[in-house]
Amino acid sequence: MYLARDNGIKRLNEYLEIFPVVAILGPRQCGKTTLVKLFIEGLDKKKKIHFFDLEDQYDLAQLENPQLTLEDLTGYVIIDEIQRRPEIFPVLRVLVDKKKHDTQFIILGSASRDLINQSSETLAGRIGYIELTPFSISNIDSVEKLWLRGGFPLSYLAKSQSASFLWRKEYIKTFLERDIPNLGIRIPARSLNQFWQMLAHFHGQTFNASQLATSLQVSGPTVKNYLNILSGTFMIRQLQPFFINTKKRLVKAPKIYFRDSGIFHALLNLETKESIKTHPMLGASWEGFALEEFIRKEGLREDECFFWSVHNGPEIDLVYEKNGKKYGCEFKYSDSPKASKSMFSAIDELGLEKITVIYPGKKNFLLDKRIEVRSLD
Repeated sequence: MYLARDNGIKRLNEYLEIFPVVAILGPRQCGKTTLVKLFIEGLDKKKKIHFFDLEDQYDLAQLENPQLTLEDLTGYVIIDEIQRRPEIFPVLRVLVDKKKHDTQFIILGSASRDLINQSSETLAGRIGYIELTPFSISNIDSVEKLWLRGGFPLSYLAKSQSASFLWRKEYIKTFLERDIPNLGIRIPARSLNQFWQMLAHFHGQTFNASQLATSLQVSGPTVKNYLNILSGTFMIRQLQPFFINTKKRLVKAPKIYFRDSGIFHALLNLETKESIKTHPMLGASWEGFALEEFIRKEGLREDECFFWSVHNGPEIDLVYEKNGKKYGCEFKYSDSPKASKSMFSAIDELGLEKITVIYPGKKNFLLDKRIEVRSLD
């Protein structure tokens, strides 16, 4: 779920009332450390704070023997970049089970709970997860700028479009050459970069493992592993298909979306607004951006988001459920979106309460009693 700063601090406080360990997960440079520092600023000055940054060699050395270092600490113990030392998770379980109510742990990580697999196994029932994303529409001043540059704070707030583009290029390089190896993943940066760039051409499309494997001259399981790594580091969203009992032949492979439009544009080497708006991927770029923003705005979890598609037949971009009712959403880069046969088929076959069509315009209007058109913001 996307969290602006004030909402993020509120959610962190709510989780700390329930869980002895709270994990704030999200991509590097999205604002996790900033959020925690703002949280600390609002605490009673008498509260003890212990901060360990595992990218700092001194802090890393202190946690060579984590139980000895952590067992006598009280107050808030904050461990940043936890994915560098996943072996700390079993130690946290031991410390938590000693029932020291005067100690709480806040851990920050740049990989998902699936990629840091020890967390879910060793801290089940003791840990709450908060996902923090880069900037979203709710706390920026220009939707177009957010689309072009993406939401990473240093990219969005850069002094110029060229400075933003340069920052994103360096982010990609650092991610491949340092962040991935720091997760213990041994894949040549060049191979993963080539896959990532090729994947950009599948943005908004069904993942075709065999086609990518042939192009890269690797196996199908290898490209699926590459995809899971990029998903587990919050770079890619795998939107899973929605299944119902039907005789129709449904699409079973996930759809692929880049979670940050700025990173997507950088991988396609699109630096300027003009280059983006004349590129064949223009529509897919905006539609993927709109989908990600809608998911954040609605507070949908990854396992609540699906697409529906019949082979050579109707499809709907997003299907989700709220309060026992199913809803659909379409994303159209168009001045005047129209109702389609796919929309009516989806309403009838899936029993959708309503379909919302998100477009770049400003006016909201109805296409049908169950189909509404809304602006993104």
